[in-house]
Amino acid sequence: MQLIKDFFTLLNDILLKMTWLQELIDLFLLNLFGLDENSYLFNTLSFFIYDVIKIFILLAVLIYLSSYIQSHFTPERTKRILTKFKGTSGNIIGALLGTVTPFCSCSSIPIFIGFTKAGLPIGVTFSFLISSPLVDLASVILLASIFNWTIALAYVVVGLVIAVIGGTLIDKLHMEKYVEEFVMEGRNKQASSDAIEIQQTKRDRHIYAWEQVKEIFNKVWLYILIGVGIGAVIHGYIPASLIQAILGEDNPFSVFIATIVGIPMYADIFGTLPIAEALVSKGVGIGTVLAFMMAVTALSLPSIILLKKVVKTKLLVTFVTIVTIGILITGYIFNIFGSFFI
Repeated sequence: MQLIKDFFTLLNDILLKMTWLQELIDLFLLNLFGLDENSYLFNTLSFFIYDVIKIFILLAVLIYLSSYIQSHFTPERTKRILTKFKGTSGNIIGALLGTVTPFCSCSSIPIFIGFTKAGLPIGVTFSFLISSPLVDLASVILLASIFNWTIALAYVVVGLVIAVIGGTLIDKLHMEKYVEEFVMEGRNKQASSDAIEIQQTKRDRHIYAWEQVKEIFNKVWLYILIGVGIGAVIHGYIPASLIQAILGEDNPFSVFIATIVGIPMYADIFGTLPIAEALVSKGVGIGTVLAFMMAVTALSLPSIILLKKVVKTKLLVTFVTIVTIGILITGYIFNIFGSFFI
C-alpha cells in the first residue's frame, strides 16, 4: 500500500506540482544571476516565474479537457437534463452540471436567464449559478497542484453543498416572484422555441476545445499575472508575523475579513490560487484562504451588479446572504480541522 501511495505522490509531484520545474528555475536564478537563495528577491522571482509557467501549462491542458467535456453539455442539453428533475434532486443535478459547465460568475448570468425562461425551478437555476463559477475540473486539479488532493476534493464537496443548500432555500422561500418580469416573460414558451441542437463530430469538439483555450487565455492571462504578482510579493517581502496578525488562526475574525476583502475583487479561481498559495505559506489557515477564494469567485462585485439587473433586491440579498454564510461556515470549519487537510 505504501508503494502505491509513494507512486501516486511521485506522479503528483512530477505532473501537477512540477517540483522539477521549481528546481530548474532555482538553478537558473542562482547560476545565471548569482542571487542569494535566502534573499527576498530570489524568493519573489522564484515564486513568480514558477507559478506563471506551471499555471499556464496546466491551464492549457485543463481548459482543453474541460471544454471537450463541456461540448457534451451545451446550454440546450443542460436545460433538457435539468427539466427532468425537481426538488432537492433537481438542485443536486443543477449543482453537479455547474461543475462540468465552467462559466465565470458573470458569464453564468445569461445562462441563468436562459434556464429561468425555459421554466426551470428557481432553486435549480440558483444551484447552477452558485456551482458553475465555484467548482470545475480545472480548479480542482490546480488546487491539488498547489495544495493536495484532500483539500481539492474537500473544496469540491463544500462548493456543491453550498450550491445545493442555497438553491433549496431559495426554492423553499418561493423567491421566483422576485425575478424581474422581463426574465419571467415567455417562461414556458422558451423551451419550445429553443433552436435545434447541432450534433458535433469529434473534430468539431477538438476545434471547440482549442478555441476555448485561446478565448479563456485571452480573458484570464492578465488576472493570472496580477494574482501571481501579488502572491510573489506576499511570499517574498511581507513578513509572516504581519499576515498572521491579520489573517492568522489566532484572529477569530480572519475568515470574515478574508470574505469581505474577496467580494469586491473580480477574478476567477486561476488568479486567486497564487495569492492563496502565498497566504498559506505565511501561516494563514486553510479555511481563511478558501473563504477568500470562494468570495472572489462566487460573490464578485461585478457579478452581483449584473445579477441585480435580473432579480429584485430581496432575492439578491437572500442569495448573497446564503452564500456568504456558507462561505463563513466553511472557513471556520476548515480552520478548526485544518490539520486534517494539510
